[in-house]
Amino acid sequence: MTSAAATMATATTVGEWMARMDPAPPPALHVRLCELIGAAASRPVSEVPEACLEAGEQLLDALLASGATTRSTALDLLAVDSLVTYAFQAAADDPTRLEERAARAMARIAALPGALEG
Repeated sequence: MTSAAATMATATTVGEWMARMDPAPPPALHVRLCELIGAAASRPVSEVPEACLEAGEQLLDALLASGATTRSTALDLLAVDSLVTYAFQAAADDPTRLEERAARAMARIAALPGALEG
């Protein structure tokens, strides 16, 4: 069982899953990830993949729309990468949906920036 799968088995909410990530991300990144997850932290742990993708998409959309992709936004760019990675780590225990989930995520991300506004 992967560490993501073990955490999925023991956590009950998205927030608990984030708090128990092993290995834990660096402190500044972990704080930023928790901020980005926000209200989704109370969602059931089974929704970690979608919550992470949604948070990553929203931040990436905002960064691209504003043109803020410089060194000063490195933490946010790393957070986007981390959220998408964590989404697929959490989803890996359901390989029957992995291909469909990846295709949908790629299509949603490719439609940015601005696709989330309307």
